[in-house]
Amino acid sequence: MRDRILLLDDNVTNRGIISDILSGEYRVTEVNDSDKLKHYAENYRNELAAVLVNLLMSQDDDCALLKSIQELEWHNEFPVLVIMGNNSVTLEKRLFEYGISECIRRPFDANLIRLKIRNMVSLFEYQNKLKEVIERQSARLKLQNNMLRTQAELLKRRNDNIIALVGTLVEYRDFESGEHINRVKKYTELLANELMIKFPEYGLTEEKVNVIVAASPLHDIGKIVIPNQILQKPGKLTPEEYEYMKSHTLSGCEILENLNDLWSDEYKRVSMEICHYHHERYDGKGYPEGLSGEQIPISAQIVSVSDVYDALVHERVYKAAIPKDKAYEMIVNGECGVFSPHMLECLRGCREKMESVA
Repeated sequence: MRDRILLLDDNVTNRGIISDILSGEYRVTEVNDSDKLKHYAENYRNELAAVLVNLLMSQDDDCALLKSIQELEWHNEFPVLVIMGNNSVTLEKRLFEYGISECIRRPFDANLIRLKIRNMVSLFEYQNKLKEVIERQSARLKLQNNMLRTQAELLKRRNDNIIALVGTLVEYRDFESGEHINRVKKYTELLANELMIKFPEYGLTEEKVNVIVAASPLHDIGKIVIPNQILQKPGKLTPEEYEYMKSHTLSGCEILENLNDLWSDEYKRVSMEICHYHHERYDGKGYPEGLSGEQIPISAQIVSVSDVYDALVHERVYKAAIPKDKAYEMIVNGECGVFSPHMLECLRGCREKMESVA
């Protein structure tokens, strides 16, 4: 409890008068030099309601004491009041520059002294309580933020693990698929970052890019329900077989839909977009919905370019690998699908990095 007044005055009579005025409300500790003032202030730091100092402001020791009080930052914990007989405005301004809270003038007025000290003590009590509340709230918010960051990291790890687990299902169907989805993931990261920088109108952020990249391995998850005689057929598919192959987009969404409550809504939404729409074309001639232009989710547009590029430059059971420069020209010239001009611009921007992907 802060109920102690520390009084510095080298005049015994003055100390007696002020002690009598304040003793009804406070415990008054009297000292007659600055060293004792500092000593008792440190010992009674948690009990002090206020400090009263009688200074003439004409002696070097007085100025040194005020500077020392300012450096010790007493004014942040309790009020420091100066007893003075000079009515100089300049002197009073100088005192406030040292952090002095209030002045008490001689001759002493008992009621005014009690009122000034009572008001200053109440103000500092309020400020200290407010400071404690703010510190507690800040500590609580810091703890909550740390918990949220930990939870977000755990959720991200769980989302990534689920995607990795589901993505490996395709690998078991075809050894090439495992290499394919890893390369598509790298291409997706390059293209998405290029798009984020060059075309901010899409609203991509680092966090959104990370989700798209993480979800990209699921683009062909629906192929696990396609029969091997179609999926690994070395020749051209019949119209009926091609229609069956196209169904992998919808089959993949059905698989992902059954993963309720296992991953976050954002990861699931983006994964579903990619799986459903990565075979749409910018001119509206793709499948399964025939979407055109910017109706196609940007996540699916990015993965679509990545998927086509990888299919061109690597060998498949139905085709030989195409040189990377030739594959680039085919995509830009619209020989293997129609893509957004923005996506083609991003492809140009990260072409060399994509060609270096093993």
